[in-house]
Amino acid sequence: MGTINSKKNNLTVITLRVRGLVQGVGFRPTVWRLANKLGLKGNVRNDGEGVLINFFATTETTKNFIQILLDKCPPLARIDTIEQISSKSKITNNDFQIIKSDQTEIATGVIADAATCLDCQQDLTNSSDRRFQYPFLNCTHCGPRFSIIRRIPYDRVNTSMSGFKLCNRCLSEYENPTDRRFHAQPTACKECGPIAWLSDQDGKIIATESAITETVRHLKQGAIVAIKGTGGIHLACDANNKVAVEQLRLRKKRPHKPFALMAGSLAQIRRYCKVNDVEESALTSPASPIVILDALNTKLLPSNIAPDQKKWGFMLPYSPLHHLLMAELQHPIVLTSGNRSEEPQCVENEDTLNRLHGIAEFFLLHNRPIENRIDDSVVRTMNGQLQVLRRARGYAPGHLRLPAGFYNHPPLLAFGGELKNTFCLLKNGHAILSQHMGDLEDARTFSDYQKNINLYLDLYAHKPEVLAADNHPEYLSTKLGIKWAEKEDIPLLQIQHHHAHIAACMADNHIDLNEGPVIGVAFDGMGLGDDGTLWGGEFLLADYQDYKRLAHLKPVVMPGGSLAVHEPWRNTWAQLNAVMGWEAFTQKYSTLKIYETLNSKPVATLQKMLNKGINSPLTSSAGRLFDAVAAAAGLVPQQCSYEGQAAMALEASIHKQTFERVTPYDFLLNKQDEMYVLDPTPMWTDLLNNLNTKAATSSIAARFHRGFAQIIIDTGSLLATENKINRVALSGGVFQNCTLFKLVVTGLERKNIQVLTHHQIPTNDGGLALGQAVIAAARKIKQRN
Repeated sequence: MGTINSKKNNLTVITLRVRGLVQGVGFRPTVWRLANKLGLKGNVRNDGEGVLINFFATTETTKNFIQILLDKCPPLARIDTIEQISSKSKITNNDFQIIKSDQTEIATGVIADAATCLDCQQDLTNSSDRRFQYPFLNCTHCGPRFSIIRRIPYDRVNTSMSGFKLCNRCLSEYENPTDRRFHAQPTACKECGPIAWLSDQDGKIIATESAITETVRHLKQGAIVAIKGTGGIHLACDANNKVAVEQLRLRKKRPHKPFALMAGSLAQIRRYCKVNDVEESALTSPASPIVILDALNTKLLPSNIAPDQKKWGFMLPYSPLHHLLMAELQHPIVLTSGNRSEEPQCVENEDTLNRLHGIAEFFLLHNRPIENRIDDSVVRTMNGQLQVLRRARGYAPGHLRLPAGFYNHPPLLAFGGELKNTFCLLKNGHAILSQHMGDLEDARTFSDYQKNINLYLDLYAHKPEVLAADNHPEYLSTKLGIKWAEKEDIPLLQIQHHHAHIAACMADNHIDLNEGPVIGVAFDGMGLGDDGTLWGGEFLLADYQDYKRLAHLKPVVMPGGSLAVHEPWRNTWAQLNAVMGWEAFTQKYSTLKIYETLNSKPVATLQKMLNKGINSPLTSSAGRLFDAVAAAAGLVPQQCSYEGQAAMALEASIHKQTFERVTPYDFLLNKQDEMYVLDPTPMWTDLLNNLNTKAATSSIAARFHRGFAQIIIDTGSLLATENKINRVALSGGVFQNCTLFKLVVTGLERKNIQVLTHHQIPTNDGGLALGQAVIAAARKIKQRN
């Protein structure tokens, strides 16, 4: 066929470059349908940068086409830019075609896995549909994406579906631009696609056609079943069976941390929890995360689902397999990550049978390989807005557009922190934040972390010229960054932990590079400070390039170092010793239960360690203060089994009906050498007196939260006034506390201060990598200018 005359009827060849999340979401068929509706001649293709569209049109038609394309963008797509570029293409067809992808330099995004859409849910339950009850159906608008991809472009040959040859009927749909499954890379059916089976713990297959029905039967009988999902293995049991839940805790070695739940429908969730509009929207979104919800009555489910908590984390079925499973169950199930405590989630069948042997009695597996492990995301509403606590399935990976001013940043890799790790790539004005990796202290997790960094670099053809990491020399992520910098001979910038928290919050709120500083309030467990102590209750004057410490919590020791993170009583002893000394405390408060607890501990040894400076680092950590108060109030065991357990128990003990009536505990704000110090001494005096008079634990918890919030509000507003800044950014894991968060935000806003909080990026250490990345980029941009 000859080349069409581009001069005909005053038409010219138009080439549009579309960037964003535009592959694997039905973008090309959308372009095809719109182009045909407008009578355009040309073609559309995927390539490494996104989507390229060539067609004949007038200037006016081009404008109309672009506007319609923006208005009709597919539900999972995100258009960042549409640029008209110089045309290098010749159009040789008399219609509009979808043509083969080009492999060019990679700059496009990878789409996150998406929950089963409503159309596919209908196909799943329609007995006349050929995919009726097929556990792996999907279409362009839903199904696995990141979990199955090996490389870009997102074509079937580059996914784990490459081993499943399409049957004639599926191929016909796949090649038909008018079909919902046009170029849906994971598409398949019972004839040509993956299959599921149920095996016993020795790997012997005991059911295929009836695998899901048999799984349901075993769950109802109290069994623990390993279930292979889209991004990893889960462990499941009947949520109404207290014995099964306890067995799962014992076998998984997870004594206290709350379990996630899956319900069959939104109506079922409403039987157990309050669900507002924001939460409903999250539950039913394509991301389909775990949503933390207020329980209607904690007695509706066994107490060992979420010990000492008044909230449950629920999700809805997000894959066809889960829909089929939950359709046969009348009650929710526990659905927790398939691993032993602190290990990465299993993804491979053989590894699952080996690692989960002795935990699960049955295994519901399938033969679609999981290329990339990805955990469930976790979100909750905070003061009426949705915040991401763990960014994983449904959200990651995804391009986050950088704020204005970052357009000429160097290619960059940030390694993140030690706990709740993520890493981050900066490329072409976008941040690509990884899925939640976990705590790098576990060898398997650290190995998985390194594998995923290399995967992302390959996936995005990314060659960093600058590296960024935390300034703590003992973080495994930092050590990896140092080795990487030496090996590749590229610069590594080590970023202060709390500065990274605040920068992440600024980037999450699209604060421009040159907008000026904010008052940053970074409250968390701890991070290494400039003075060699462990910070964690910080007020900073911060922009993307630099920061100045303005105020902090009064430092106290952490007796035993990292042991104090897991044994809250150590922090109580340290606080009381700092406030009044152990001898004075014993003379005045020897009748208290906390005295009995502390007196049974090796306090004399702790005092000697403190006096000699042995394993007793100073910390201004707000997290350790919460631990100390929770232990003093008798709310936590002698040893906690997960991070934040003490603080969560303290918040959960508050009774809403009495919260507003209690008087806040007092804190002092002193100024020492141009630095403000928040001193909890008067708080401890009142708290001990309350314990002496046997005040209700709920009252003590409420008074602490209200008093702590007030000193944050007072300090933040004072610093804002003194520095002539009307913007305060809140970051750090302590601000996952909904009660404290709401009090602080409301209090600052009443003082007409703009409050920046996290939304897409976790406020905990899961956001550190983004903060490290934008700080390093800002400093390099400054050097260039």
